[in-house]
Amino acid sequence: MNDKDWVLLTTLKEEKNITRAAERLFISQPALTYRIHQLERFFQSQLFIRNRSGLHFTPQGEIIVEYAQSMIKQLEETKEKIQSMEVAVKGTLKLGVSSIAARYMLPEMIRSFLNQYPGVDINVITGFSSEVEQFLVDGDIHIAIMRGDRHWDERKWLLSEESLLAASKEPITIENLPNLARIYYKTDSSLKALVDNWWKETFQKPVKITMAVDNLETCKEMVKKGLGYAILPGTCLNDEKDLYTYPLYYSDDHPVKRKTWVCCRNSSMNFAAVAAFFDFFKAYNHQTSK
Repeated sequence: MNDKDWVLLTTLKEEKNITRAAERLFISQPALTYRIHQLERFFQSQLFIRNRSGLHFTPQGEIIVEYAQSMIKQLEETKEKIQSMEVAVKGTLKLGVSSIAARYMLPEMIRSFLNQYPGVDINVITGFSSEVEQFLVDGDIHIAIMRGDRHWDERKWLLSEESLLAASKEPITIENLPNLARIYYKTDSSLKALVDNWWKETFQKPVKITMAVDNLETCKEMVKKGLGYAILPGTCLNDEKDLYTYPLYYSDDHPVKRKTWVCCRNSSMNFAAVAAFFDFFKAYNHQTSK
């Protein structure tokens, strides 16, 4: 059993389908099936069960795929340690990024970083901030870019702070929001809590949600068609010249804001690519904020 088998097993775990796994591994389906049979003979145990819902690991197979996952992680960490001992900044940098930051902030940052450090390969995983935080806790990524209040005791740096805005196709007033149709989109629990707490502090009447969509972009398109208003992060409204936007304020006249953080483990700073990216973020943010 070697590193190719580790990748084979983890790919099967993710895809639960031999055909899709073979496509990802760039091998034929018969070759993959043959290797599966070899592994089962090697371990003298059935590792997989196939049924209509797909390919599933037996309890014995689960133990072996966990071993494969741990070996892949150990191999990656060993490579990173070796690469960090060299002068040139290179290696694979694994980023976990909240979906909104990935859409509106990350592309230009990555382009600028790779221009400066062409020897670095970047892997990006996106999701809700709560999911990205779990990736960091589990050691699946080097750096997390998360939004909202995050209790992280290791390396942490404030990337940005933005206002929350009520956006509408037509002019509105904040005072009249309880009487207007609001378009809600599925978002991270921390942002939902932030908006809900502001609403409870500001109004006595419940929110009037007439539409609920699965993502921010769909919500924004609904607003642009005049189907209701939405409460959105300022970042996603910078280029929307046809919408009326209104900052939210608490009763003490402080604006409702949401922070974006860059976090990593202290030990990750020993890797040259991680340290370079962390420092790059600070310099990049300083330049763009001028």
